[in-house]
Amino acid sequence: MAQRFGGKYSPDGRDTGADEAPTSGHTTSSANSYRSAKVDPVGMRANLMALPAGVVALMSVFSDAAGLAFGLLAAATWAGSAYLLRDGLRAEAAYDDRKVARRPALPRKILAALLCGIGALFAVWRQDPGALSALIYASAATGLHLAAFGLDPLRDKGTEGIDDFQRDRVARVVDEAETYLSAMKDAALRARDREVEQQVEAFQEVARDLFRTVEEDPRDLTGARRYLTVYLMGARDATIKFADIYTRSGDTQARQDFLALLTDLEQNFAARTRKMLLEDRTDLTVEIDVLRDRLQREGVHLDTR
Repeated sequence: MAQRFGGKYSPDGRDTGADEAPTSGHTTSSANSYRSAKVDPVGMRANLMALPAGVVALMSVFSDAAGLAFGLLAAATWAGSAYLLRDGLRAEAAYDDRKVARRPALPRKILAALLCGIGALFAVWRQDPGALSALIYASAATGLHLAAFGLDPLRDKGTEGIDDFQRDRVARVVDEAETYLSAMKDAALRARDREVEQQVEAFQEVARDLFRTVEEDPRDLTGARRYLTVYLMGARDATIKFADIYTRSGDTQARQDFLALLTDLEQNFAARTRKMLLEDRTDLTVEIDVLRDRLQREGVHLDTR
């Protein structure tokens, strides 16, 4: 959906050009919204994979009963392959975006390649009922699909030395927190106010920085749990309530209060993240000092220059 950005000739009358210096809050919001913008990993190549399904389904209408059956099977299989591929690309992008991540439970891209091969088998069998030629084309389609889109991530990333139980606890809490952020975004879109959307996007980026910090060190979950549950739940409820009021009455005071709330939340979440990083650095310094003392007691002299 197209979105209008503020400017001198925009309906809201704000100008961020040379004629009028932007306020610091607006500049931060815009910068964060640009930083949080993400390109959909599903590109034209993946979208084109749905095209053969429609073509073979259309061509099968003019075939005999057997040709129609095999053609529709090929179309359905290719459509399923295209759907799995889209999900697999998004899952891979989410995996790459995190420093600590588990491999996808379902290897969607590999399954999409297999379905692509099976679809090719049905399509070839429709024209030439022969096992050898069908298998050759199916193998070629599967191999080309894997070559074009690659494999799914097959290993966990950044999980060395992290307890599985702790990691699963963090994953559950972060997944719940992501649902709160998604609900906030949906409610903000209902308000149809670009500045509100930018502020919500900026807060989401800061909140996700906190998520990543907790994922990298699950020991931080205890100190951050209130932020990931209670505070985000309250932020979601406040956003929904604001959207209901603003869409009905256009209350400017409610808008100002909500934007101030988002600014406070953004600052508090950022402060919590900085504090956890500082505590982690302090813990590392203590561990280094303890190790250095032990080595010196063992007669190992370290060059501290």
